[in-house]
Amino acid sequence: MTIRMKRFVLAALASLVPVILSAQAQINTKKTKIEDFTEKTTKIVLTGNLFFDAAFKDEIRSRWRISPFEFCTLQEFEKIRTDDEYYFLMVVKGQFRKESEPGLAMLSVMKGGAAAAKGLDRMLDVVTVPVMSAEDPDGREFVFLPALLDIVQEHILLSMEKDIAAYSGLANYTMNLSRSDDMDIVFAEDDLADGMKEELVKLHPRHGISVTDTDEADRMMTDRRPGTLISYTVSPADAKPGSYCYKMLINAETHELFYYRKHRITKRFGPGFLLEDISRIVSR
Repeated sequence: MTIRMKRFVLAALASLVPVILSAQAQINTKKTKIEDFTEKTTKIVLTGNLFFDAAFKDEIRSRWRISPFEFCTLQEFEKIRTDDEYYFLMVVKGQFRKESEPGLAMLSVMKGGAAAAKGLDRMLDVVTVPVMSAEDPDGREFVFLPALLDIVQEHILLSMEKDIAAYSGLANYTMNLSRSDDMDIVFAEDDLADGMKEELVKLHPRHGISVTDTDEADRMMTDRRPGTLISYTVSPADAKPGSYCYKMLINAETHELFYYRKHRITKRFGPGFLLEDISRIVSR
């Protein structure tokens, strides 16, 4: 082989490297890793709390539609979590770096596999959504659990189609606000940070925004009131600086997620929708 020919071969091989690397990256994307989700069994891991588990099982039976499922106990989960033939849907407690103990309970979908032997944090996280305070939840989780399960399922299906959905997470759904011009937005009083009720009252009815007591907002959610976004916040029962508050607006009728953000709780900013959130929502 002549020197000229060697250079040509090297040049040709070099031109193939980006293609090979691109193909390898595509194979290893999150979208590819979960493309078998609908074909494999999802193990629904029960919490051991009889009251919550009864409602959890009822909602799963009536709402879970994207994969075969089976219920299992925490003890069974420990034995099979390294099996990549299963996905797991479970309630996990989340602890942020500056918290002395877990403050939130999250609804999480994870893929089984060998990495699970090293801990839950090593499992592939498909989607995680906050559901309630880890200690002393207020009961609203039962009202919003049907919607959260629907949100989880829709996100999984979208993540199987698009890598951007798989990696961007639920925050990306805030873009749905652009479709809410002709919709009512109802905030539960308990979902507002201090002083925000007065700010919101000024905006009604010009922006289709209103504030109501929490029980009434929950009734609208349960009744699946058409054309209405309902607020839902999740924060520790005893929220302290260093913890986080998650804020959501959910379409009561369709269970679509229209707003999803979080903020760190400080001495200045407590739990609930802040003025920053209100400004974003008003400018939709």
